[in-house]
Amino acid sequence: MSEYISPVPTPALDAAAPDVYRDYYGMPMFVTIPTHDLAASEDFWTRGLGFVDLFSIPDRLIHLRRWAFQDVLLVPAERVGEVPAMSVSFACVLGQLDQIAARCEELVPGCTSGPREMPWNSIELTVVTPENARVVMTAAQPLDPHSARADELRAVGIEIPGD
Repeated sequence: MSEYISPVPTPALDAAAPDVYRDYYGMPMFVTIPTHDLAASEDFWTRGLGFVDLFSIPDRLIHLRRWAFQDVLLVPAERVGEVPAMSVSFACVLGQLDQIAARCEELVPGCTSGPREMPWNSIELTVVTPENARVVMTAAQPLDPHSARADELRAVGIEIPGD
């Protein structure tokens, strides 16, 4: 049995998001996002997506974080490319999706799509950030182990808790 405890709460309609994690650790994974405007990008990521500025190196780097292991490094770039097909996903709870969408739309109208229900039992909101990064905020739904959805997931080999 692993000693690791995930920061992602058990899916529930009233699940509470964990606090922003501000301690330092060796990052097992992070995303680097080039931007032509560090200040505008930081504003969108913090006010829109709910990240915090963990630390900054002026004109070189802004290290953003939400929950543990949700790290983003904003770095300066002369130009930013088109919106890529690739995306990065961050876990959230169901109660955060509408708020994130509203904040992002207030900052950059037209930057969100969804939320939409996915076949792997999540609800997802896609956000295109000012740097043209495709960010997916994904919230797991509660799952009744006796439901048709649970049967569909079992059929593709996913173990269902509560069986």
